[in-house]
Amino acid sequence: MTPKKKVTLAGLLITLGIVYGDIGTSPLYVMNAVIADAGSVHALSPEYIIGSISLIFWTLMLLTTIKYVILAMRADNNGEGGIFALYALVRKRGAWLATPALIGGAALLADGTLTPAVTVTSAVEGLKNQTFGPFQFSGSQMVVLVITTVVLLALFLIQRFGTAKIGNAFGPIMLVWFGFLGVVGLMHLGSHLEILKALSPAYAVKILFSPANKVGIFLLGSIFLATTGAEALYSDMGHVGKFNIYLTWPFVYAMLMLNYFGQGAWLLNHYQDAAYAGVETLNPFYEMLGSGLRPVAILLATMAAIIASQALITGSYTLVHEAISLKFLPRMAITHPSSHRSQIYIAGINWFLCLVTLSVVWFFRTSKAMEAAYGLAITVTMLMTTLLLFEFLSLHGSRLRAGLVAGFFGVIESIFLLASLTKFLHGGYITLVIMLLILALMVVWYFGNKIRERYQDQSEYVTLTDYIGQLGHLAQDERIPLYTTNLVYLTKVKPGYRVKRTTLYSILDKQPKRANVYWFVTMNETDQPYEMRYTVDMMKTRNVISVQIYLGFRCSQHVNVYIRKIINDLMVAKAIDPQTPQYTTVHDRTVGDFKFVIIRERSQGMPTETIPALQRHLIGGRLWLQNVTTSPANWYGLAFSDVVEETVPLFIHQPRPVFFTAHEILNQKK
Repeated sequence: MTPKKKVTLAGLLITLGIVYGDIGTSPLYVMNAVIADAGSVHALSPEYIIGSISLIFWTLMLLTTIKYVILAMRADNNGEGGIFALYALVRKRGAWLATPALIGGAALLADGTLTPAVTVTSAVEGLKNQTFGPFQFSGSQMVVLVITTVVLLALFLIQRFGTAKIGNAFGPIMLVWFGFLGVVGLMHLGSHLEILKALSPAYAVKILFSPANKVGIFLLGSIFLATTGAEALYSDMGHVGKFNIYLTWPFVYAMLMLNYFGQGAWLLNHYQDAAYAGVETLNPFYEMLGSGLRPVAILLATMAAIIASQALITGSYTLVHEAISLKFLPRMAITHPSSHRSQIYIAGINWFLCLVTLSVVWFFRTSKAMEAAYGLAITVTMLMTTLLLFEFLSLHGSRLRAGLVAGFFGVIESIFLLASLTKFLHGGYITLVIMLLILALMVVWYFGNKIRERYQDQSEYVTLTDYIGQLGHLAQDERIPLYTTNLVYLTKVKPGYRVKRTTLYSILDKQPKRANVYWFVTMNETDQPYEMRYTVDMMKTRNVISVQIYLGFRCSQHVNVYIRKIINDLMVAKAIDPQTPQYTTVHDRTVGDFKFVIIRERSQGMPTETIPALQRHLIGGRLWLQNVTTSPANWYGLAFSDVVEETVPLFIHQPRPVFFTAHEILNQKK
């Protein structure tokens, strides 16, 4: 069971620092995009302004508050959230559910590369032509790009210190940021109280079909930017605890809406000003601030943008870790930089995100260009989450009610997706390309493994119990030098004691390996994040043992530690013979030496006549990824253990009879 996270003031601050960065910076650019949809500042109208604010209010209410905070966060896997944690809860409902999980996960990872780029760039652009004491910033975009690059590099560099330390630093800043948003919005709200009409959903619906809205339903593509952090909120639940989110979200929502209402009121007061004649777009967030407050706002916005990036980065770590455990992604080195088990760091993902994010910054160069691509991928993730949420709700209620709830959100999100597709030609294709590359990796890894297992099940498995006699004789055969006391094979023992032929081929055929005890260890990932248990099957012997280890998908895989514990337990139970070594530097040591054997498969020998070409490529791609990513020794925590890695063909065929005719035998002894 995961330890409960107590609700404390420190916990609430950490929650503000980790979870809300993305959604908390939306006031920086949402209304800017809405004005751009109108064509120019003078093209605005009270109906358009009030309707747009109403759409923002109800989008945050329906998608973020009701769908994610109220419904999706009920679907926690022992405290863990996110699309893969949700999939783990419902995957037994059907094999097809892997498809929306793969698509949604790939889209969320792709969005994680764009969020840091757009938020930090949009904030740093506020520095243009600004004066801070003796320092004056130029209006050059190149300066913005350099500062943005430095800020993002620094952000990715500090990830290895852990999200607890980052949250402690960022929490107070976000508290000040949200307070600033609310106060500034409230200062302008009084000038046009009619903006409060936006609380009625009638204005939101009306503006979608009003002549005042020149882009029609496609206005939702800009409105959607206000809620892009909702999926990250769900993914980060395991880092901070759901109750901390329950208590902080009302405050965050209120401060965001006060600022949006303030921006709307300011626009109602100034949209016809002569100073804005011919201006196609402007940022009302900065415009409504006086010259004295603007430098403060820029500084706070830049820090908040950094924190916005943090929300997606930590969410990406969680997402990838769960994907690895669910066998959606190859193994990667994972570290726990703090005492919080759910807070992790994955160096490979960190630097992948860094590389792609900086590439996005320098490709698009301006935040306006990036906003055109922003949000497209996350609509895909939200739709996939809704499909999985339907199955979860079906588990806890009637299927009809689940269908009505999921259908309601599915229709809304489909409309948002349709509206966002207009961004495709304006940069959305970049996000889509990144998403498809990640999805291709997942498809090859997941389906390549499934296809490989299907074909190997037909010919490449043998029954372990059929070889117990040979293993027993081998253990007693003193003509063969003792290979090790405990010979451990990390292999999967299926029901009926079925193991891959390659395992016994390694022991008996390549070079007989004599050991006192043969261990066949199966590592099983469970849906419970922190479950740790094992079962032992002695198979009516004292030296041929099948061990099933069950670890939650958030647990580390230190096999040597687990096996040593199991051996001690079995010796206490007198199920195996004592192993006290004759020579040792460790006082009271009771466990003998180990050799861990890991078998790497190669695609050579794949029967081309029975496996279609596409399936062969998927299997080959899966094996290639398996051999170039984190080694099994590192993954299983065996870096300092005695590990033997053997390479074998994917399929071991029986030798075919060869029909040679002896033509002549020379020098035959009479």
